[in-house]
Amino acid sequence: MADFRKEIEKRRTFAIISHPDAGKTTLTEKFLLYGGAINLAGSVKGKATARHAVSDWMEIEKERGISVTSSVLQFNYGGYCINILDTPGHQDFSEDTYRTLMAADSAVMVIDGSKGVEAQTRKLFKVCVMRHIPIFTFINKMDRDANDTFDLLDEIEKELGIATCPVNWPIGSGKNFKGVYDRNTKKVMLFSDTLKGTKEGEEKDFDINDPALTTEIGQEYRDKLDEEIELLDGASAEFDMDLVSRGELSPVFFGSALTNFGVETFLKHFLSMTTSPLPRNSDKGLIDPFGSDFSAFVFKIQANMNKNHRDRIAFMRICSGKFEAGMEVKHIQGGKAIRLSQPQQLMAQERKIIEEAYAGDIIGVFDPGIFSIGDTLTTAKDNFEFEGIPTFAPEHFARVRQVDTMKRKQFVKGVMQIAQEGAIQIFQEYQGGMEEIIVGVVGVLQFDVLKYRLENEYNVEIRLEKLPYEHIRWIENKDIDMDKLTGTSDMKKIRDLKGNPLLLFVNAWSVGMTLDRNDGLVLSEFGKN
Repeated sequence: MADFRKEIEKRRTFAIISHPDAGKTTLTEKFLLYGGAINLAGSVKGKATARHAVSDWMEIEKERGISVTSSVLQFNYGGYCINILDTPGHQDFSEDTYRTLMAADSAVMVIDGSKGVEAQTRKLFKVCVMRHIPIFTFINKMDRDANDTFDLLDEIEKELGIATCPVNWPIGSGKNFKGVYDRNTKKVMLFSDTLKGTKEGEEKDFDINDPALTTEIGQEYRDKLDEEIELLDGASAEFDMDLVSRGELSPVFFGSALTNFGVETFLKHFLSMTTSPLPRNSDKGLIDPFGSDFSAFVFKIQANMNKNHRDRIAFMRICSGKFEAGMEVKHIQGGKAIRLSQPQQLMAQERKIIEEAYAGDIIGVFDPGIFSIGDTLTTAKDNFEFEGIPTFAPEHFARVRQVDTMKRKQFVKGVMQIAQEGAIQIFQEYQGGMEEIIVGVVGVLQFDVLKYRLENEYNVEIRLEKLPYEHIRWIENKDIDMDKLTGTSDMKKIRDLKGNPLLLFVNAWSVGMTLDRNDGLVLSEFGKN
């Protein structure tokens, strides 16, 4: 039992979130490098012959040099077993990104020092706030010209509504980046860019009061540092672990993932500030991760990960107990016992079959087509369900038509399977059947992914006709008469595959007008899975 406890206590499960090009994939690779999981970090962009980043696997990702799906990477470092949920960062990400945050215990937010907080970061951040998960900020690319440090912190606080507490502080940026000052140890670590791709390299530390430090960085930077430290000590929020764990205060670190500077420092601090897996909410109360019953929920389904096998993998987050290969569990939503066969952990495309896993771990199991996002699996005698994963509102819509009407069967099968994975949502005309399918996505790139996958995996060619709607609302009142609903001229009535009525709007103000015109109508931005 002691070993079982120890295994769970050393687990850390976190998601990395960022805007496109903030350097998230590079940071992920450097973490893996420190954990000895890979020997050489791969540059994400580059010549056709260059290695692809470890965490990207889909063909379309290799062509574009971006992460489209979320991957799960596990490695060991300093006595911890770390599960990283790597999420797509480009502006055309999918709902998959949101859901991945449901499986994490904390989040690392990567911000480009020259760009600050960007649109996508805000959206992802909202989900973290909704779940009250701790957020750690890594301000990257300090080896390039960055914005004023105080301005960057100010922007995080204003844009995201979270207090910040710098753990270390940069000295200069770009060509004049000298290093970082650790506010706790009162030491300065000097920057050297000899660390690329390796974990070795010179790291010189100087005490803040050492006269040699002035010689190394120059009097001008020394004076500026003293002035900024004084300002910081007077103005920035005190470090408070309680506020961090409630997601109300974000510890901030500075560095350069590309040159490996500040990455290991960040990793060490992060591990000491985060906790082992926390209890999860269910309809029967909190489920203790150290309980002896195994339990997990499905947060992602991915079809056709392996071209040679038309397979579907259900990714699940283990919430309590220990998993053993071949164990029999209850699939609560399906109402029957199933054996979890071929459990795998993934290092992007490389899979390894595993014998055991513990609370906090992410595993992939073969899905014969019975799982849905949000399903609960457990060995507990008393049935319970983990709280559902919300359906996030798509922001782009298109009508989808197949080119060859003879391929109707493949078309419907393909669209339904991709929808089950949660990358797209499918709707129908309010009065129509499946002849007219409307697809909603969170990011525009998902339209390309849909087209690409239908052609390559289901041999179906489609045409997409973009629709002008940008706002979708679920109708909370079950007793509403849809035919008598009075809306605005830019409103469209549709329904989802379960027959639930929804409304689409072109303009945001139309939502308010429709609410005014229909007494007692309740609209929601999130649907229930």
